[in-house]
Amino acid sequence: MKFKLIAQTALGLMFVVTGAWANDAAIKKLIQERLPELQVQSVKPAPMTGWYEIFSGNRLFYVDEKADFIIVGAIVDAKTKRNLTEERIRDLMRVKFDVLPFEDAIKIVKGDGSRKLAVFEDPDCPYCKKVEADIEKLNNYTLYVFLYPIEQLHADATNKSKKVWCAKDRAKAWQDIMLKNQVPKNKGDCETPIGRNVALANQLNINGTPALIFEDGRLIPGAIPSEQIEKGMKDATARLAEIKSKDTSKK
Repeated sequence: MKFKLIAQTALGLMFVVTGAWANDAAIKKLIQERLPELQVQSVKPAPMTGWYEIFSGNRLFYVDEKADFIIVGAIVDAKTKRNLTEERIRDLMRVKFDVLPFEDAIKIVKGDGSRKLAVFEDPDCPYCKKVEADIEKLNNYTLYVFLYPIEQLHADATNKSKKVWCAKDRAKAWQDIMLKNQVPKNKGDCETPIGRNVALANQLNINGTPALIFEDGRLIPGAIPSEQIEKGMKDATARLAEIKSKDTSKK
């Protein structure tokens, strides 16, 4: 059975995969045998007693402790209404922000630049243009733009990305193309990091644009409004301060 079919299955659908009692490692082995196209990254106990979460790419699904059944869909806490699956995916996809190759990104500083945000974007992506306009409304940030043209959707995106990178003022060139639709007037024939950025996006399971990475490592795919971006940066600052405080208290 192909995982594509599983991923499209409605919440709560189950299907049988015969198996014996299994621990984490045995469950992983069984899943990989029956769904060889799947890359199982981790197997952990699920919020439901007797069930395990299987993480693959940017997806979560669940198996029982005998590996007899698989459930596709979100687990929601009935009391708090929290989407536990969504929260868990965000934790599992958390990025080590400080080790990102910022030398391969366009750096844009506004205000005191105290808050940091990274974003993977395509110059011809309309949702990326919307995100750029929303980010522009905010203040006191350092933005790192990783050029990530998706040629399957936008045939000229790579060419435009090269021209932006080859511009004398990359930050201005990027803002001009995203906010004013003004393409830089150069040949785009300099050396660029675009190939490395595409490889990095694949490594981080980023398969679309825009994709935002906050300083605390949370990766948010898709366009979100300025209010959510602002909240995300505030939450990241608070979380990092909390972690620093805990580390200091241990010393």
